[in-house]
Amino acid sequence: MTAAHTHGAEELCEAGLKLYARALGEGRVRAGDADGVPCLVGLGLLEPDIEDPRLLRPVDPPLALHRLLSGMAERVAEERRREERLATMFASLAGIAPRSAALAETPTISVLSGLDRIGEAIERTLAGASDEMLSIQPQTRHTPPAALYAEALVRDQALLDRGGRIRVLYQHTQRHAPSVLARYERLRGDVEARTLDEVTPRLIVIDREVAFIPANPDRTLALEVRHPALVAFFATAFDRLWRLATPMHPRAVEPPSPDGVTTRRRAIAALLVEGHTDAVIADRLGMNIRTARVHIAKLAASLGSESRAQLGYLIGRSGILEQEGVTR
Repeated sequence: MTAAHTHGAEELCEAGLKLYARALGEGRVRAGDADGVPCLVGLGLLEPDIEDPRLLRPVDPPLALHRLLSGMAERVAEERRREERLATMFASLAGIAPRSAALAETPTISVLSGLDRIGEAIERTLAGASDEMLSIQPQTRHTPPAALYAEALVRDQALLDRGGRIRVLYQHTQRHAPSVLARYERLRGDVEARTLDEVTPRLIVIDREVAFIPANPDRTLALEVRHPALVAFFATAFDRLWRLATPMHPRAVEPPSPDGVTTRRRAIAALLVEGHTDAVIADRLGMNIRTARVHIAKLAASLGSESRAQLGYLIGRSGILEQEGVTR
């Protein structure tokens, strides 16, 4: 399998350089040879052969270099023009004083746009932290790049090395995920993780002074919150969820269910009684809809239900939602 092409579109990787050199020596290469190194076509170093589109021909190095440098010069010029426009705009604002000292001292809520800027803000805040990081990490369909995962490990370990602590809440479906378990096998220090059937959207609270929350569904926008009342609210909500959660790291053994209904199916039963569809149940519990339907079918079989309407009635009559001490 071809390795993922991870560098920027304006960079030339070692594999790309080798293929370009080969194309210069042979006069052409097959188009399929460049599938793993799209930077060559993106940078204009290889172009389709006019006579045979299945082939790529190399652009003469001096010409290719001239094109690349011209593009860079234009981008630099555009950044300078942008700098001048911003300087002009803010010059007109420089003389405007705050309406009052209270306004000037009011903590702000900043909007962060883009994953890179969000990550930089979190890393910068965490670098100055010395006490703790509280985090809620709901299940997501997107796997973070390996580089970001490695950076997060280094960042978290640095906080632990300074004597800080880390507390993380996941959805219950992630308690056996290899990537999640591997994370805690690598961290050393005061770090704990717990799980719940349902959690809030992503939340990070650092030293109970700064919080980060998503501002749109795909998490490309975030809010950096420094208002003491709001941060205290987020931290309190985390603490209450934490007390309800099941320990995941360090490992905890989940007690057997006395009635044969697992905690996973009990959570599904609660949502069924509320009238939710299979799709909503799957989304709220962080599982795919097929898995949710398997659990619902097994729950129906265990209660002797023959229909969806009857299942809700039997759940209510069984008393399985009224039992105390159930591990979530």
